[in-house]
Amino acid sequence: MAMALLRRKPTAGLVHHSDQGVQYTCKAYQKDLRDAGLVASMSRKGMPYDNAVMESFFASLKQELTHHEQFKDRDEARTRVFDYIEVFYNRERLHSALGNRSPEDFAAQAVSN
Repeated sequence: MAMALLRRKPTAGLVHHSDQGVQYTCKAYQKDLRDAGLVASMSRKGMPYDNAVMESFFASLKQELTHHEQFKDRDEARTRVFDYIEVFYNRERLHSALGNRSPEDFAAQAVSN
């Protein structure tokens, strides 16, 4: 989350949606959200469709990266997942829900309008 806050600089009141995983419900994470002025929103227990966008993202990550790879160690896995998200998924991969544009292109156009 720290990297996202530095990179995106969200305005106060932005809603941060997640599932009820332990990493999102812990006091430290919730404090970080409050300190950044973000509003926590969580899916209902056992309702993955409440967070369908992230479920779709992780399905893509698994299909396009991890199902085809065997990483030599955690560091390599972290690096490859980071590259998948920051280089490929956000900047190059075309998304039909965004008019066949990358998220970066879509966001840039939204800001310029």
